Amino acid sequence: MTKGDLAAMEALYLIKIGEIRLKDGNRAEFENRLKRDIKRRLSSFHSEVSSREGRYYLKVDEEHALKAEFALSRIPGINGWARAHKMPKDMTRMRAAAIAAMEPLVAQGAKTFKIEARRSDKGFVLDSYGIARELGGTILERFPTIRVDVHNPDAIIYVEVREKAYVFSDPSYGMRGLPIGSGGRGLLLLSGGIDSPVAGYKMLSRGLALESLYFHSYPYTSKEAWEKVRDLASNLATYSGGMTLHTASFTDVQLKIKKDALPEKSTLYLRACMMMAADMVAKGRGLNAIVSGESLGQVASQTAENMRFTGSYTDYPILRPLVGTDKEDTIRLARSIGTFDISILPYEDCCVLFSPKHPVLKAKYDEERAEFDGLGFREAVAQAVSTMETVELPFTFTPPQATAVQR
Repeated sequence: MTKGDLAAMEALYLIKIGEIRLKDGNRAEFENRLKRDIKRRLSSFHSEVSSREGRYYLKVDEEHALKAEFALSRIPGINGWARAHKMPKDMTRMRAAAIAAMEPLVAQGAKTFKIEARRSDKGFVLDSYGIARELGGTILERFPTIRVDVHNPDAIIYVEVREKAYVFSDPSYGMRGLPIGSGGRGLLLLSGGIDSPVAGYKMLSRGLALESLYFHSYPYTSKEAWEKVRDLASNLATYSGGMTLHTASFTDVQLKIKKDALPEKSTLYLRACMMMAADMVAKGRGLNAIVSGESLGQVASQTAENMRFTGSYTDYPILRPLVGTDKEDTIRLARSIGTFDISILPYEDCCVLFSPKHPVLKAKYDEERAEFDGLGFREAVAQAVSTMETVELPFTFTPPQATAVQR
């Protein structure tokens, strides 16, 4: 088949939304956000997005089908999607479509199946059970080696009779959640570790549009460390539709901490300076929240007492989606979203510089506030923020791999 032949063909996708349907009075706003997000990510080629009766329909040229499927799998607000056959409400056409949908599943080894039919058009000649019976019989005749199993089938053929008939199989899962931007705009504190990209992903799924802030301490942290964070941000950009990455040089801040603060308080004070910087960036960018990958008790700076102290240097809500999450669960999610292999590359960020052997575990709030404020870190932090560098990372159809930053 030539490229011209592919361009002449169309791929149709049925898109299922979930939580958006519960939004009642402002549902239209959420739906419009989702439509715009789909169109924005597919703007490099022609696409058509429409909606009827709780379903979205996406049409693209066949040559762009794989790109469309990549985007659909990473758009918050989409519960699931499936490549579908669309036809007139005619049982002959529907039988042929059911066979076409079943054929690759049998080739992949399916031994059992069932038909799930849904009839929205109550004027259609057969009810849902009748449609399932007819199409099931057709498939059994065509593929005599398989059998029906309504409880635990290897494959499911779905049929929806609406204004047209739609037949599809094996819908793919989406991110679920809410459309980007419907939850406001936040600033992600992005390090090179495992946790912060996962925290960003979880907040993207709640509709929070994100920018990210990384603290670099050259020459103590390398160019490769920044490239690693850039690639993590680029990975998140495939879920958010793009990502702004700010990089603040914290070398002078860390040297001042080393010079003026007690060694056991260096990590605690560094976190406080980071939160102070995040507050400044969020205010300057007009954002609504700060996102952190902190998990209660995971490291010394993440005890309840220490998080109270460090969090006191902003009046923005600090969203910590991993605060009660087990590390193994976080790693499992990091693997599934494609950030884990990048995060474990051996390029350290500034959080591990000058780390004390015996850090403060339970900061005494009033005492630490008085001591920290007396050391005058605000000027150095403000200088780091005023000279930060910003790059715009676009949405792409090819997320970065760990090997991209290896030397």
